[in-house]
Amino acid sequence: MISLNWVKDYIDLKGEDLKELAVKVTKAGVNVEKVVTNHIDNLVIGEVVECYPHPDSDHLNVCKVNDGTSIRQIVCGAHNVRTGLKVIVALPKAVLPGNFEIKAGKIRGIESNGMICALFELGLEEKTEETYNKGITELDSSAKVGEDPLEYLGLDDTLYELDVHKHRNNDCYYHIGFAYEIGSIIGKSVTLPETSYNEIDDNINNHFSLKVETKKCPYYLAKMVKDIKIKESPDFIKKRLIASGMRPINNVVDISNYVMLEFGQPMHFFDKDKLGNKILVRDAKDNEKITTLDNKDRILNHNDIVITDGSKPVCIAGVMGGLNTDVDENTKSILIESAIFDAVSIRYTASNLSLKSEASIRYGKGLNYEYTLMAINRACHLLEKYADAKILTGMVVHDKVDKTPKTVEFKASEVNKLLGINISDEDMEKQLDKLGFSYALNNDIFTVTIPNRRLDMDSNVADIAEEIGRLYGYHNLVSTLPQVKTRRGVYVGDVLYRKEVSKRLRSLGINEVKTYTLVSPEMSKLFRYQDTQNIVLPNPMSVDKSVIRTSILPSLLNVYDYNKSRNVKDINIYEISKVYDVNYKEELKAAVLMKGNYMTNEWHQIVKVDFYLLKGIVENILNYLGFKNRYSFEIAAINDMHPGICAEIMVDREPIGFMGRIHPTIKKDEIYVLEFSLSKLIDKKVKPLKFKEVSKYPEVKKDMAFIVNKNVSAKEIMEQIKKSGGRLLTNIDVFDVYLGENIGSDEKSIAFSLTFSSNDKTLSDEEVTVVFDKIIVDVENKLNAKLRNK
Repeated sequence: MISLNWVKDYIDLKGEDLKELAVKVTKAGVNVEKVVTNHIDNLVIGEVVECYPHPDSDHLNVCKVNDGTSIRQIVCGAHNVRTGLKVIVALPKAVLPGNFEIKAGKIRGIESNGMICALFELGLEEKTEETYNKGITELDSSAKVGEDPLEYLGLDDTLYELDVHKHRNNDCYYHIGFAYEIGSIIGKSVTLPETSYNEIDDNINNHFSLKVETKKCPYYLAKMVKDIKIKESPDFIKKRLIASGMRPINNVVDISNYVMLEFGQPMHFFDKDKLGNKILVRDAKDNEKITTLDNKDRILNHNDIVITDGSKPVCIAGVMGGLNTDVDENTKSILIESAIFDAVSIRYTASNLSLKSEASIRYGKGLNYEYTLMAINRACHLLEKYADAKILTGMVVHDKVDKTPKTVEFKASEVNKLLGINISDEDMEKQLDKLGFSYALNNDIFTVTIPNRRLDMDSNVADIAEEIGRLYGYHNLVSTLPQVKTRRGVYVGDVLYRKEVSKRLRSLGINEVKTYTLVSPEMSKLFRYQDTQNIVLPNPMSVDKSVIRTSILPSLLNVYDYNKSRNVKDINIYEISKVYDVNYKEELKAAVLMKGNYMTNEWHQIVKVDFYLLKGIVENILNYLGFKNRYSFEIAAINDMHPGICAEIMVDREPIGFMGRIHPTIKKDEIYVLEFSLSKLIDKKVKPLKFKEVSKYPEVKKDMAFIVNKNVSAKEIMEQIKKSGGRLLTNIDVFDVYLGENIGSDEKSIAFSLTFSSNDKTLSDEEVTVVFDKIIVDVENKLNAKLRNK
């Protein structure tokens, strides 16, 4: 609860509508949950000018009351009403707590125009037997008739119940801090309270010594006063404590609480005579015991901080004092403690001991060392004024606080970019002035120093932007579309290749499977391409999952066996996964296993799986990835692969994998597999795919077949055809290989389909024939081939 009457001590609120101010504070980011006001309309100070008994009652009186504008008749049942008394009068139309409206009427036949009130009837005092027996409230003779009685009594207060965000520091938990918040909103400066006092010719160091043995206490101040007089607090202190929800006790204890609610700095007052001449601040010992002010024994541990008299605890730091040094009616000398303790430790202690208090809440949020000093001086000022205290010279100080100023450098454009609006340098200066932040502006660069009272702010432009934005007014922000650069989200690295290859294989009608990375020792020995060594697990769950695979193909064979046992005849599967060698080097691989028919339809047109189908799939993938004209296939002998139907896949003349038929000793079925490394492809640069317009002119297709020695490959012939065909030759396909009658035993016939086209014109037969004949001549001469059926 924040008392606005109290806040008015530090900032001028004349002319401000306090309910409207609450709205402004909420819009600025500090939520005012409720506005509580004691003000009641049609309430005045009156004077009883005549009083006599009611003719029809033994306890009522008829009073003539001067309300400042007229003399009105009021029937009153209070025993203490009498002539000459100054009283509180509720005029007709006044609405008292409980929605009780005062109306003119008759009481036992006598006219009554108002009500003479007690404080409990106005909701300003609890209704008890004691307060009821007191009767109506008697005002001092100096009270001016016709004025507001609550204002005269100092009870015409407005309270704000705040819902402070957990990330906000405790600057809104005390009145000076909240005064700064209001000042930043309405543009008015804050005046701090008086902290001066007189000192006697006696030094605190003659009576007291301090030692701090914990890093959890960076700042500890102590002052000493003597000859204090314990008595009742002045009315203004009691009223303000009550308004803030605290019970007044006596002038000394009340001053401690008053300063805490003023500066946000909790303090502790020790009875100096009970304390002795020494304070040692240290971490508590496990199972150490202290009896606190609530007369309960508390068991501590090493996470807590204690104030001791050198040996035994006299206070749980930041939480509650000990009963053995409490201030009572016999206290004459006081040692005042104003300190900063580790916030995390205080929160832990308060929670662990179930001792959450006003002090622990504030310690747990962190404190401003400047106010720690001002608070102890303010306490001395009030003790001197209201407890007749004599303050000793000097102050005992332990200071390990980092006092490095928090400064931020930024340009207005940075703040505007964060807020999404455009605030000029001049407007930004106005907001910084309102906040009370010192700054300099040089060459469009602001250098701002964040005051220590704002512990919730860090040295970054985002926090400054938030403060400027909330004061500028979030309600002033104009709804606009985001003005930020956007980037298209894309996959990169191995994830990109995994996605692209997987998508391509699925589009080719091959089904994806997922298998375990762990295999059995027997399976791990298969397909040892490049003889990579396996990792064997030291403590496997089972033997069949005891080795980390270096090839995916053994796992695909297990999937093949599973499907075959369930009468699945056509199996076309793939998997993309990482494998690991004995040095824990990971490699992303893609593997394919195919058996049976690749494609069938209702007309029984069948495409069977064979080596060339598998080779076409590899070419399709590599072309799709941008490696066209950069790959080749070399005959290879690889363990567990058919020696005559196996090839190594080369990209940029570097082997990346292999393909072919599984050796019949491994599986009698005609199974074709391929496996290649995606990791090796990732490291290679590729140019973006280029697309060319399809020629609008007709193509010319011609076929030819050459008889060559069995040692001559189709690849060699195709390379020569491509070289001789020039730019008019746009495609070459092998459509037949023949071995048999009319062909030598050491020869074979390979048939090619050639496509000729131009983007510029329709090709004539003569143009195509010239190129076609040149191809025949070059192939026959350079590869010792002859044209079939020539």
